[in-house]
Amino acid sequence: MSQREIRTIGIVAKPHKAEAREVLRQLIPWLKARDRTILLDQDTAALAGMPEAGVAKADLPARADFLIVLGGDGTLLSVARLVGGRDVPILGVNLGGLGFLTEITLEELFPLLGDILGGELRLSRRMMLQVYVHRQGERVAEYTVLNDAVINKGAMSRIVELETYLDGEYVTTYRADGLILSTPTGSTAYCLSAGGPIVHPTLEALVLIPICPHTLTNRPAVLPGGAKVEVVQGSEGEDVFLTLDGQVGFPLRYRDVVEVRRAEQRIALVASPKKSYYQVLRTKLKWGER
Repeated sequence: MSQREIRTIGIVAKPHKAEAREVLRQLIPWLKARDRTILLDQDTAALAGMPEAGVAKADLPARADFLIVLGGDGTLLSVARLVGGRDVPILGVNLGGLGFLTEITLEELFPLLGDILGGELRLSRRMMLQVYVHRQGERVAEYTVLNDAVINKGAMSRIVELETYLDGEYVTTYRADGLILSTPTGSTAYCLSAGGPIVHPTLEALVLIPICPHTLTNRPAVLPGGAKVEVVQGSEGEDVFLTLDGQVGFPLRYRDVVEVRRAEQRIALVASPKKSYYQVLRTKLKWGER
């Protein structure tokens, strides 16, 4: 349990989401009645009918003590990348079905916020990945991600060759549709769909999953959290892309090197006091149902 002073609250809602508009109509007056300063990103301010009150989304983590995300896991992922190294807790509220990251339901929102503003804050601190792209010895891109970095081929490309090194030692050259490098948090996202393991989100580990490998003995691997993975894009004349958290893309050239390692910063997600990680798994994955 963590105690901290929360005076300024930033709110980010999924754009054009009707359910979010209804929640904002209740949430904003509720917070103002408790003498909290509220910051809305520009899209959320427009959704709330307060366009003049909007600020740049990128400015929220520096100005807020606490962030509320109304939407789904995708909305939360975009906010997590903006938070970066700042120790700003994020409360993810799912407006549809239960999410792996946005595990708080609308029914839980106001009672939980009351507890949080009263000093009761339960956090789950998650490992993030730092991703670099090197081209001819120069760093040309840098990202921080919560879920995964994926190297994959374009729609019309053949399988790609990906030379893979662990802490400087050559491991193998994957001939596959692509390669997923995932955090434990991301193990229930694309990683799971590609046949990877479920890894508890608080563990220190890096998961490597080849996508449809040509060699069937190329299996998913769980690596130490402190490992440095380097992947050389070895397919000339093919469309190959690096995708970050499924939301940001970067085109790779022949012999580009993608370096992935544990980020120094962690993200702090507010955990529900009413459900465990395994309850979320049972609900989302429908374990025990026939």
